[in-house]
Amino acid sequence: MPVPPGIRYLSQRSPYLLGPPTLFYIAYSFAVEHVNEFQRWHPALVVLGCVMSLPGALTLWCAYESYVNRRDAWANGAVLPPSVGGYWPGNLPRLMKTAGDFKNGYVGNEIQKVTKEYGNTFNFRTLFTDRIFTVEPENIKSVLASQFNDFEKGPVVIRILSGLFGTGVFNSDGDMWKFHRQMTRPFFSKERITDFEIFDIHATETMHKLKSRLKEGFPVDFQDLSGRYTLDSATSYLFGKEVGTLSASLAYPHNSPKHIPLQQSSHPADQFLYAFQETQNISAYRVRFGEEWQLGEFWKDRNVPHLEVIDGFIEPILRDAVRKKQTGEKVEKGGEAETTLLDYLVTKTEDHTTLRDETFNLLVAARDTTSSLLTFVVYMLAEHPDVLRRLREEILDQVGPTNMPTYDDVRVMKFLRAVLNETLRFFAPVPFNIRTCKNATLWASKVPGEKPMFIPAGTRIPYSVLIMHRREDLWGPDAGKWDPDRFIDERVERLTANPFIFLPFNAGPRICLGQQFAYNEASFFLVRLLQNFSEISLALDAVPPEHRPRDEWKDGGEGFHSGQKVWARAHITMYASGGLWVNMKEASY
Repeated sequence: MPVPPGIRYLSQRSPYLLGPPTLFYIAYSFAVEHVNEFQRWHPALVVLGCVMSLPGALTLWCAYESYVNRRDAWANGAVLPPSVGGYWPGNLPRLMKTAGDFKNGYVGNEIQKVTKEYGNTFNFRTLFTDRIFTVEPENIKSVLASQFNDFEKGPVVIRILSGLFGTGVFNSDGDMWKFHRQMTRPFFSKERITDFEIFDIHATETMHKLKSRLKEGFPVDFQDLSGRYTLDSATSYLFGKEVGTLSASLAYPHNSPKHIPLQQSSHPADQFLYAFQETQNISAYRVRFGEEWQLGEFWKDRNVPHLEVIDGFIEPILRDAVRKKQTGEKVEKGGEAETTLLDYLVTKTEDHTTLRDETFNLLVAARDTTSSLLTFVVYMLAEHPDVLRRLREEILDQVGPTNMPTYDDVRVMKFLRAVLNETLRFFAPVPFNIRTCKNATLWASKVPGEKPMFIPAGTRIPYSVLIMHRREDLWGPDAGKWDPDRFIDERVERLTANPFIFLPFNAGPRICLGQQFAYNEASFFLVRLLQNFSEISLALDAVPPEHRPRDEWKDGGEGFHSGQKVWARAHITMYASGGLWVNMKEASY
């Protein structure tokens, strides 16, 4: 039977937790026996002293650690980042506010406020642990590229996310990461990612589902629909066998008598989809608390039942792939051997854990990021009908009303790429990320003559491309406006002058292998969508009341929520809380 998370946490830290009370009691006993003037305390005071010795020891340790960091910074002619927080032990009020914002706030709002007060790099210390947060392009460039060897995911982050990602490519460092990267890179060649047949099969089915539901007189949750499309496409591409989420009924609005919450659906594909989403919600919440998440799930790991559902689908496919490789069996299609990513991976390894971790890592990336991108593109097209008309004109001029788009079609449609890029800027699918500093390093100041910033070894480095993408000093005074033309007109010179201000797919050696695959899939889907539909409008009443933007946000003001009609939130990727409910008008050409 697995050890409960809270018990495991306490047992691993028992020397640190029991050490201070034990030392206090030993010192107290010695004083009673050997110091004549020392008066024996009331037992309640002894207990209180033992209890308070722990936070006291932590405070002393933090003070010592801060002294060492200041000393090392001075020795290197540098300064430490400004520190955010108050005087409470562990900065608990700030931590609880961050947790509350994760549940109830608009993505990025609170951190953006902190950047305006403390600058673009600061120490967000929580639970006695330094976390140096940055939205500065040059610092992010150091983390991802120019000082790549000084940074890693880090053992703490890897342990926190191991329940979800195992040791796959997104949750490994060093030789293990290199192994996964080298193993999967060849499968993302141009020849493979420009084969649009899988996209077309699932896009055709998606358009059919969309039209059928709209004809019933109900709006459609496009976020749910795009998630099903990308999940079925991804599992077909990775495994050669789809989950089949498009075979299940689409969601009905909350105010419809036909509405059934996803978690209550009996369809196996819906159960998989719900488990898939919940594991990411849980894992993202854990990252914000560090390893102390185990205290919040003291007796039961909340991820376990969801991972059992996911593995119930994946495990038989893995076993079958290994069996086929061992027996030399091939799946024939069109006279040629059909090869999926899994077929390819089993030629490199038959280790079950490696295969499971790698395929699941790629499944999360292939499904969630593209679904997020498509969701917010459609949201913006609904809000900007002029952009929709212009994009549709480009599509019809290049591809026609019914032809299947080709790679060359997608490559030459500049406005389509601009729409995708502007959405990636404004609603970055992965708004927050994190690394750990392996070796103490320096970050140069942007201001000539100012001292560099000292980053101690072992420090966690959260960073946000979402906030960086909205900075007016980088993107101009209209950075808070969604405008695809910024990737076409003279404003694009800001990007060409510094490519590191736009990082939806990260950069450096760990840049996303599936970047072009995502562009191709999203482009293909949008072509098919606008071949079939000419108008899109939001159905705001279909959004459950608890998922609508807060009343206090409606007056606008400063913040990413200003002017938005959906509530953007994030787990590992960004999503529209409660879904993106839309109506669409079929094209008459």
